[in-house]
Amino acid sequence: MRLLARHPSAKKPLLLKRNGESGGYSDLSEAYPQIAGNGGFPFQSFSIQKMKDAGVDCVFFATPHEFSREIAPEMIAAGFRVIDLSGAWRLKSAANRKVYGFADTDPKTATQLDDAAVYGLPELHADAIKDAALLANPGCYPTSVILALAPWMRAGYVDVEHGIICDSKSGVSGAGKTPSAKTHFVEVDGDFSAYSVFGHRHTGEMLEQLGLSSSSLQFTPHLLPIPRGILSTIYVKLAKPVAADELEHCLRSFYGGKPWVRIFGAARLPQIKFSLNTNFCDIGFSLSPDGTRAVLVSCIDNLMKGAAGQAVQNMNLMFGFDEKAGLQ
Repeated sequence: MRLLARHPSAKKPLLLKRNGESGGYSDLSEAYPQIAGNGGFPFQSFSIQKMKDAGVDCVFFATPHEFSREIAPEMIAAGFRVIDLSGAWRLKSAANRKVYGFADTDPKTATQLDDAAVYGLPELHADAIKDAALLANPGCYPTSVILALAPWMRAGYVDVEHGIICDSKSGVSGAGKTPSAKTHFVEVDGDFSAYSVFGHRHTGEMLEQLGLSSSSLQFTPHLLPIPRGILSTIYVKLAKPVAADELEHCLRSFYGGKPWVRIFGAARLPQIKFSLNTNFCDIGFSLSPDGTRAVLVSCIDNLMKGAAGQAVQNMNLMFGFDEKAGLQ
């Protein structure tokens, strides 16, 4: 297990290992030779006191859900602010959390942190993020879906009772680092497949953040034979006929001043290659001729806006930095 702790004024992160685990590496540059010229990033034994002595005040967790659930309370109690990239603290509903099967050793504290955790989608929750002690970084699929739907949902354009279909496609890195029979190159290359059709663990995030019931949303993820990137195609029926200009204005107004969302409007739909290796979420749509149905298309890089990039964006907000600092 590895933790990355960060002090805003530090030149390098403090990399800590626990339980003797470091992937067999003593320095991060051994795993990533391209950073060797920066002087090295050694792994050190995990120690809260060492973190305090180094002046650390922000800790990033890129750890399994169960471990984040276990260790975050300890970090919060020690006075650190936590940005957790796992799914440990994203969900408010106990029913939705069941998909993870958490068994908390201290249920009372876990419940308190569940209530206090801020869902780290900056475009929707910037004010709460600024004061967050525990920041739950969103999942990659939910980021692409929620950002696309939120403006129209809040404006009342979507006929929720008719149902919403989210058809999302992700590169193989979205399945995580641990290899499996389904994610080996020879299995994925030249193929395209759906999975977890009625039970993907990210569905609860979409329901909670968009205020939807499970009967109003069908989310189907697919695995693309590419390394990274997500494209979500979202089908909605509109509550009443609406002109394309009005729908586009809604999107642009909602995300005005939000540096990491680009609106393509109805003129051209986003593509994965446009947002690849960036922290942008690109959103576009097409409208039926009668103005009653629309298809939203949203693209992100699942490793950037869907994970690490969004975590940095959240840190920037938490510590009063420029929201674009350290990102591209």
